[in-house]
Amino acid sequence: MKDLLRARTSLKEEIEILLNSQVKMEAEASSKYLAMASWCDRNGYRNSAKYFIKQAGEEREHMMKIFNYIMTVGGTAVSPEVPAVRQEFASFRSVFEAALQSEISVTHAINRIVTQSRREEDYATENFLQWFVNEQIEEEDNARRAVELFDVIGEDGTGRYQIDKAIAKIGSDE
Repeated sequence: MKDLLRARTSLKEEIEILLNSQVKMEAEASSKYLAMASWCDRNGYRNSAKYFIKQAGEEREHMMKIFNYIMTVGGTAVSPEVPAVRQEFASFRSVFEAALQSEISVTHAINRIVTQSRREEDYATENFLQWFVNEQIEEEDNARRAVELFDVIGEDGTGRYQIDKAIAKIGSDE
């Protein structure tokens, strides 16, 4: 049956595997951001909790966008199993450092799929992924800006309060 299904799509099996891996990565990122939101909320950083809840929703949207693309081009989209994610963090700053590292990992993964799409001459997938390439520029920039706040503002005195307050503005047009 798999051979019959493969004949009905131009999506190469290797690209389908990579896309399904990306679906899983986006689902894991969403789950990580929810854990980060919970940690921030428990520790009194409400603006940061809201920021991470928003990020979790965006990652789920990314997951669904890729999932739907796989189905649209005749592939087999796989509902991902998401392993347990880290719930505790050493510090307020470490939460944002983990978020930045996650975004960098996603960027590398997207780039690998684009590279493989070019090798396979799968221009439809490469074109589809350009949105993600551009999105990752913004995602990394926002995550980097959040980490930079710790250096610019500092954590002493009311520093963490000011950082949490500034997090609410990241990604907005202000």
